[in-house]
Amino acid sequence: MNNTLPAKMKAAVMHSTRNITIEILPVPTIDHDEVLIKVMAVGICGSDLHYYTHGRIGKYVVEKPFILGHECAGEIAAIGSSVHEFKVGDRVAVEPGVTCGHCEECKEGRYNLCPDVQFLATPPVDGAFVQYIKMRKDFVFAIPDSLSYEEAAMVEPFSVGIHAAMRTKLQPGSTVAIMGMGPVGLMAVVAAKAFGAATIIVTDLEPLRLEAAKQLGATHVINIGEQNPYNEILDITNGKGVEVAWETAGNPSALQSALSSVRRGGKLAIVGLPAQNEIPLNVPFIADNEIDIYGIFRYANTYPKGINFLASGIADIKKLVTDKYSLEHTQEAVERALNYKNECLKIIVYPNS
Repeated sequence: MNNTLPAKMKAAVMHSTRNITIEILPVPTIDHDEVLIKVMAVGICGSDLHYYTHGRIGKYVVEKPFILGHECAGEIAAIGSSVHEFKVGDRVAVEPGVTCGHCEECKEGRYNLCPDVQFLATPPVDGAFVQYIKMRKDFVFAIPDSLSYEEAAMVEPFSVGIHAAMRTKLQPGSTVAIMGMGPVGLMAVVAAKAFGAATIIVTDLEPLRLEAAKQLGATHVINIGEQNPYNEILDITNGKGVEVAWETAGNPSALQSALSSVRRGGKLAIVGLPAQNEIPLNVPFIADNEIDIYGIFRYANTYPKGINFLASGIADIKKLVTDKYSLEHTQEAVERALNYKNECLKIIVYPNS
């Protein structure tokens, strides 16, 4: 390892729900096929907020001091002996889930379903609210100088939208509805635009998020506090409904609304995860109209596409970054994301600022 590297680093460690402190930890030691990354930007995600407030998501339970954060980008600080694809100083985006590469799912190219995935900030794997992380070389991607670290960190939520577009086979010229304009939903707007959707209808309660969606490429915005999304979508689509709907809010009513907005023979992607396991859906409607329903779990083979799309200037996502915090103020940043959704869009933490 590079001898100029520090032996210790700062880390934002969660000891219990809503309790993050700054600690000094050893800088990770890398294996032959890994790189050490100086973390320059980390986005706060909905899963971070869930672990922060509840200490668990489904079967994943925080049982020890834990580090949040998985949307990250940075600079190569050291390389393992068998790494020839990168050099110290390279700017990179980090795909946060390292998979085994050997199981049936990995070999089929659906490595997001790998049962042995090691995903940043998913217990027991610590995340990226640290000054340095290590990552296997095949989950690190060079970024052009034109792409900022903040934009590179957002390739992660962008990848969810790209995966939804690929799973639902979104075609140029198609109509799509996206329910929920949180950070994933907003980046899904960019994905729909990148895949050529002609009509992009979005729904949310917050005017700030609806305006952001419009700037990113949404052709129609619906404030569900003031308008009936079902009636509005039927009006926009001449009574047919959309060809594809993506539910990104993790809200039962949003999922039901997404389903009702789909035309005969259309497709529904479930992106957001609701708090409860079971939600009533209109089964006769699904069967009578032959609605195809797709589960979306993270993403696979999306990072090169995501980097290329964003580097092309397809959308100015830098405007989504409304709040910036140093690593020392990670808890303040997470609390802001949790309590002021009507005021902020994307919050970025800078571990090495």
